[in-house]
Amino acid sequence: MITVKIQVDAHIAEYIKGKYFDNEIGVVRFPSTLDIYVLIYDLLQKRPVNCPIESGNLEFMLPDRRDANLAGGKSPEQFNYLSQRAAKRLGDKMRVMMWAELHDLMDENKHIKGIQFKDSVFEFMCRYGIESISEDALLKNYQRWRDKLRRTSKRRYSRK
Repeated sequence: MITVKIQVDAHIAEYIKGKYFDNEIGVVRFPSTLDIYVLIYDLLQKRPVNCPIESGNLEFMLPDRRDANLAGGKSPEQFNYLSQRAAKRLGDKMRVMMWAELHDLMDENKHIKGIQFKDSVFEFMCRYGIESISEDALLKNYQRWRDKLRRTSKRRYSRK
């Protein structure tokens, strides 16, 4: 098992650890059915000679695909480096995963189950052990997203 560390926002790291942490191996392990698993595999490179071991707040296991030992495959023993650009791209993908899940949960809970937004945010934060961001920040993000997505034009007020 070969792992790599990247630096992401604290609340993103808590979300990913809460969702994909594997207690048997002690690190985050993405299922091979996810897009991010394939993205990590595609972004892996051979480690440059003068490159130090990376540090970060999110450690995860590298993909080990069946075709890694075949011609053109990437073995984790040789391809175990993520550049800064690749780490940023992964962080952005993880951020999108978190916000998409939160927004979907909030919409479903409000419109189907009748649960208030604050209760949905609290449930989300408890489920994944998120402590580094406030409930209000998550609520505000949802409100911005909802206004941007659903409101076609701002209401005009007339002055009298």
